[in-house]
Amino acid sequence: MLSTPHDSEARMIPDTAAGIHEFGHRRFVGGNDQYWDGLSQLQFDLLVSKGLTPQDSFLDVACGSLRAGSRLIPYLDPGRYVGVDKHIELIIYGVACEIGIDAFREKRPHFIVSDSFDFSALPQAVDFGIAQSLFSHLSARDIGLCLGNLRPHMTPGGRFFATFFEASVVRQNPDSSHSHDHFEFTRREMETLGIETGWAPQYIGEWSHPRGQMLMEYVAASD
Repeated sequence: MLSTPHDSEARMIPDTAAGIHEFGHRRFVGGNDQYWDGLSQLQFDLLVSKGLTPQDSFLDVACGSLRAGSRLIPYLDPGRYVGVDKHIELIIYGVACEIGIDAFREKRPHFIVSDSFDFSALPQAVDFGIAQSLFSHLSARDIGLCLGNLRPHMTPGGRFFATFFEASVVRQNPDSSHSHDHFEFTRREMETLGIETGWAPQYIGEWSHPRGQMLMEYVAASD
C-alpha cells in the first residue's frame, strides 16, 4: 500500500491557480512522489491490459498535471492523447515538469480547458478514456453531465474507465462538486448513471488503487 495524503490536508489546499503554485502540481492533485508514480503506472498498466494500443485515440478527463499522461503520451502515437482539465496551470506544469518540451513537440498531445465537461473541441472520436479520482469529487448530477456529454464522442465499442469510492448504502454527499471534497456512491448508483446517459456499464471493482477506489467501465454500444 502506497502512502497517501490525508483528506484533511487536501481540503486545506485552495482549488485555485494560487493553490497550484503554492502547493505544487503533484501535491495539488493529491500525493507525494511515491503515490504519484505508483498511481501513474497503475493507470498505464490497467489501460494496456484492457487493450489500449498506440494507435488508439485516448481521452484523459481531469488530466491534471499529467499523472497518467506522463506515461500515456510517450506510449501513444502523435496526436492520439487528449487531456481535459479545468486548470490550465496544472496542464502547463505537467508539460513542463513531467513530459518535457521535446516529447510535447514529438507527440503533439491536445489539451482542452473546461470546467463544464465540454467535449465539443475533441479533435477525433475517442476509443479509450479514463477519469481517475474525478468521480470521487463530483456530485451525481455532474457525473451524469460528464457521461452524457462524452457519450456522443465515443467510437462504437469505445471504453471509458472511471474510479469512485464505493458505498454499501446510498450516502448523503456534499451538495456541490469540489476538487477536495469526498463523495461516495453505491455500485447501483454508478451503473444507473451510465445507463441513463447511454452507456453499457460494467463493474470491475477492486484494481489495487492505493486509496481503495473501485473501478467502473462504461462501454459505448453501437447506436
